[in-house]
Amino acid sequence: MKTIIKTAQAPEPVGPYNQAVRIGNLVFTSGQIPIDPQTNGLVENEILTQTEQVMENLGAVLEAAGISFEDVIKTTVFLKNMDDFTKMNEIYQVYFRSNFPARTTVEVSRLPKDVLVEIECIAEMPSNKSANKLS
Repeated sequence: MKTIIKTAQAPEPVGPYNQAVRIGNLVFTSGQIPIDPQTNGLVENEILTQTEQVMENLGAVLEAAGISFEDVIKTTVFLKNMDDFTKMNEIYQVYFRSNFPARTTVEVSRLPKDVLVEIECIAEMPSNKSANKLS
């Protein structure tokens, strides 16, 4: 059975998709971009600030699912400019400190709202945790 994950602590979807979907013990997040959920506006157009907001948004979605960054098994990072890879990693490693997930990072020609970074992930809900169903 598919469970929709939704939280006001992350930006509302800007299209016909959900912030995350849980099926079985897996949680699939949609890509998060640097929108401040309080103002619904983009944060400063700088990679460190944008990556931090993306990670905060992603963390809020994971929390709504009843899990955390520790439960993430795979991330995909989309960068507008691969020259930002090192700076993005500075912030990314604050959220993933050990037991790192697998990751793919790609440079793309354009992202929604012309942001610099978007990150999505797949996480596994450990059997000792129960889902926080917010659909």
